[in-house]
Amino acid sequence: MAAPMDTGGGGREFNFISRRSPVISLHGSVASSQPLASQIGLDILKRGGNAADAAVAMAAALNVTEPCSTGLGGDCFCLFYHAASKTVKGLNGSGRAPARLSLDLLHSQGHSAECPPPPFHAHNVTVPGAAAGWVDTIEHFGSKKVSMQEILQPAIQLAEEGFPVAPVAAYHWAKGAALLQYQDNLHGGDLLIQGKAPRAGEVMRNPHLAQTFRELASKGKSGFYRGRVAQAIADVVLEHGGLLSLDDLDSHTSTLVDPISVDYRGVRVWEIPPNGQGITALMILNIIEGFSMKDLGHNTTDYLHVLIEAIRLSFADSLWHCADMSKVKVPVEQLLSKEYAAQRRQLINMDSAMKEPPKGNMSCGNDTVYFSVVDGEGNACSFINSNYMGFGTGLVPKACGFTLQNRGANFSLQPDHPNVIAPGKRPYHTIIPAMVTDSRTDELLMSFGIMGGFMQPQAHVQVLLNMLEFGMDPQRALDQPRLCVGPGHAGAVGSVSLEEGIHPNVRDQLKAKGHDVVGPITGHGRALFGRGQVITKGAFWLAEGDERAANDKRVFWAGSDPRADGLAIGF
Repeated sequence: MAAPMDTGGGGREFNFISRRSPVISLHGSVASSQPLASQIGLDILKRGGNAADAAVAMAAALNVTEPCSTGLGGDCFCLFYHAASKTVKGLNGSGRAPARLSLDLLHSQGHSAECPPPPFHAHNVTVPGAAAGWVDTIEHFGSKKVSMQEILQPAIQLAEEGFPVAPVAAYHWAKGAALLQYQDNLHGGDLLIQGKAPRAGEVMRNPHLAQTFRELASKGKSGFYRGRVAQAIADVVLEHGGLLSLDDLDSHTSTLVDPISVDYRGVRVWEIPPNGQGITALMILNIIEGFSMKDLGHNTTDYLHVLIEAIRLSFADSLWHCADMSKVKVPVEQLLSKEYAAQRRQLINMDSAMKEPPKGNMSCGNDTVYFSVVDGEGNACSFINSNYMGFGTGLVPKACGFTLQNRGANFSLQPDHPNVIAPGKRPYHTIIPAMVTDSRTDELLMSFGIMGGFMQPQAHVQVLLNMLEFGMDPQRALDQPRLCVGPGHAGAVGSVSLEEGIHPNVRDQLKAKGHDVVGPITGHGRALFGRGQVITKGAFWLAEGDERAANDKRVFWAGSDPRADGLAIGF
């Protein structure tokens, strides 16, 4: 008798049993992990908003529909492609550590690199940067044709009237519900129904979040970082032993940044610079560029071996060097040089796995939502928003309707580490939006991203290779089984997990090379491999002369990851 199919209420079955075509459109496209959010983004485009406007509307909607992944209590990052100037711009919307939180203080409380605060401790609440990031995204990149009130109104209505919870969201909501249910979390019940996580299809309301959105819409950043909401945030952190203050909140700012990039076989791949870990994806691409990945064959033993070793080498560097560039010098230019990649590439032995990948010699002075929008004018917004570990700390400020992130868990407590915790410092950040342009013409080719802790740069590379090396459309590229080095939310070190769909012989051969292989990973365990969204402008993955489809640069192609509840849609 066949096992029953899980509907999101907590069972283990989660099979990929249907085929989905890419969504092809002409006037605009959106893709997110929740169909209701995707529809809201499309509605904003139809009302005259641009890609940035739609992205913020979707971010707010996802806070309502998927609070187990994202929200105003977390951070955001944004890449924006400006079609008229053919330029990529970036915004770092991550928050900073409290001004009173220092390494000496943590040491005095008995914490150290070997014994850090528990991941859900209030010390890991950094200033929530998402609210300011949303406002600043609209200010710097928005169309000015729709107001913040119009952008947030769909999410306000969704939170007030309620929405039916989707199956995958219901599963992860239930998985993280214990953080909301423990007795000292006085307001955790605001994100539950009669003390329990909502089931798939159950209608969930969040009137407190609707009110918070109203204050952000009417007052801008001061509606979040001052007044009632700020006081509630500071109070709940203090009540649970943290140090985040009203001054920390009031002084918060987003930062406009110059994105970093590398050329890989004629396309330029863009990422947010450190403190984001996007530099890891770029280092991986530089290393594997010296191999003929296509000739190795998709997901073969040698192909995956090269990927694993390049991932491990790149993380050996980024887990040390990636830090707040306003506080420490990060050798970005050296790390991204082709010469350095050639040195690192020489460490890869095709016959055996490295025992312990070393970081290079430099001289220098997991749950998340990702979504993408491309509008009819060709502007694109690659946007990511996260609480970090599911509900983050799970702490809910009074009458606010969202949880506070635990992004500070990514600080190091090693005194000589570039990413060591310090007052007012941004931590190593896992969330990374990405973009691809034509290296010759600077035309937009793709806006994409894959959420999932330390899986993110690994998935960026795997999905891009599926398209660029093997000619897959966006949906097919997302559908392919992946590998993940490390456990997802605890760094990219340790075993290599293989998703169901990679041939058993490949698993055995990787073990023979010395890799510590786990898998096949099935069911809801597939969340380890991230959940991505892809939108392209034209079909750049087609080889010249390929007659499978026309490569009309006006046409948008989109895909949404089968590991989520998501939807790509266009018009």
